[in-house]
Amino acid sequence: MSELVTGEAVALELRPARLPSRALAVLLDLAVAVAVYVAVTIVLVASTASLDMAAQTALSIAAFVLVLVGGPIAVETLSHGRSLGKMACGLRVVRDDGGPIRFRHSLVRGLIGVIEILMTFGVVACIASLVSARGRRLGDVFAGTLVVRERVPVPATGFMPPPPPWLAGRFSELDLSAVPDDLWLAVRQYLTRMGQLDPRVGWAMAERLAADVAARTGAPAPREVPPAAYLAAMMHERQAREARRAFGSAPSGGGAPAAGVPSVTEPVTPPPPVRPTTPPVPPSAAPPAVPPTSSSDGRPGTGFVPPA
Repeated sequence: MSELVTGEAVALELRPARLPSRALAVLLDLAVAVAVYVAVTIVLVASTASLDMAAQTALSIAAFVLVLVGGPIAVETLSHGRSLGKMACGLRVVRDDGGPIRFRHSLVRGLIGVIEILMTFGVVACIASLVSARGRRLGDVFAGTLVVRERVPVPATGFMPPPPPWLAGRFSELDLSAVPDDLWLAVRQYLTRMGQLDPRVGWAMAERLAADVAARTGAPAPREVPPAAYLAAMMHERQAREARRAFGSAPSGGGAPAAGVPSVTEPVTPPPPVRPTTPPVPPSAAPPAVPPTSSSDGRPGTGFVPPA
């Protein structure tokens, strides 16, 4: 693990790429470059058959320089340090401060790479990478760059530590609707990766996230509660509410839950049957036939007697 400090005094923990992964990435890049160079050479030979030997030699040298030297430089510049081989191996070229590389960095790496990779068959690059503490070759040293690993294995995929038992249910009455989704996502990413962070960097990040959550919920973390435990309790409460909302059926009464807490469903008893309130009318005193009416609940009205 290598700790880099940016211009804003932010510590970054990056994993420098070692010799095996870098060698595999270089071999993949060389295989692609040689295949393109052979195809370009065949096209040049077929299209310049009428030219003299000097012109054909000049075109061959130009094709060699453009494909095997200019091609990797252009690809690294446009992709911000990710060639085809590096993408396949999960690597990236960055500056010493962790920022993206520019054309001058790719140019220095490419020109020195001709000597330490192409002309010496990679022997100089291998020796320099083995000697360097961060696995850098001579091109990286002169260009001020570093090849790092982008795909870092996570100990437990998606694992989020549970809150302490004495914090369970402590924030059940809070209104969490004011916390935006992007802040919840940042809290979740921090909780799932806080084991990979430097303790000081992780503590500062937890304090900042806890302050953002407290500003939107109005419930700051108690003094005896660490910010990471406070965030874990908040995330656990939100997930519990989402689970109740997703797997529980909402009541039909229409009452709003108090303070953002999802209401608990209760069994609904059916209403008692409607009984006629008017006494039955004898056939002799039956009123004239009228169109059947409906009660307020949509069922036919009671007390209607058809004409004799």
